[in-house]
Amino acid sequence: MPVLTMAPSVPVTHLNISEPENISGAAPWGWHLVLNLYECNLRLITSAQVIEKFTIELCDLIKMRRFGEPLIVNFGEDPRVAGYSLVQLIETSNICGHFANDSAAAYLDIFSCKKFDPQLAADFAAATFEAQKGKGVFFSRD
Repeated sequence: MPVLTMAPSVPVTHLNISEPENISGAAPWGWHLVLNLYECNLRLITSAQVIEKFTIELCDLIKMRRFGEPLIVNFGEDPRVAGYSLVQLIETSNICGHFANDSAAAYLDIFSCKKFDPQLAADFAAATFEAQKGKGVFFSRD
């Protein structure tokens, strides 16, 4: 599976997410980007308004039709995992995320049976939340 890595001093535009290998030879059923962003701007990942705006703009950017409004809830008794969680249904599947206050990290999943540009999505997410480090994988669901 392709892996992206980003050193703290590397600009967001240098993230590298490549196309998934097609092992089965069949057309993929869907595509899945799993993205971890670290050392995010705490002010940004603790704002429901920023997360909502990000979600709406991300869907527009990668040309996904939203189904309803994003569900954004702040919860968690354990400080290690407390923060906002996001679910946005899209016509072709979903976008989910969790924003961990204690570690200033964002964990995002974009899954769709409609192909999208994972590099564009990763760069946009890293820039929006001012991530200093990141890693992720992009793979097909056969």
